[in-house]
Amino acid sequence: MKATLLTRFRSVDEHGGVIEMVIWHVPEPVPPTTHGFKYRLVYLRNGRRIVGFDNERGKGDHMHLGSQELPYSFSDLDTLIEDFIAEIEYLKEM
Repeated sequence: MKATLLTRFRSVDEHGGVIEMVIWHVPEPVPPTTHGFKYRLVYLRNGRRIVGFDNERGKGDHMHLGSQELPYSFSDLDTLIEDFIAEIEYLKEM
């Protein structure tokens, strides 16, 4: 079984920021994760990553907030997307 693309989304917001979301359903978890998804969600402004959520092989689920890399506790896709959007909205208010 091959990986199945679930979503590929790209949009430019009112501040010129770029929101990209790519989510795959994978036949086997990406180590060290235990779920069946591979994902990359990123918010870029002026070519720089402001917010990012991904599950890189060997690192597992984590998020990037500016220059910080922090663990992320994945529960499901809806929560992942909600958490990603919430971080973007929080940073826009600052």
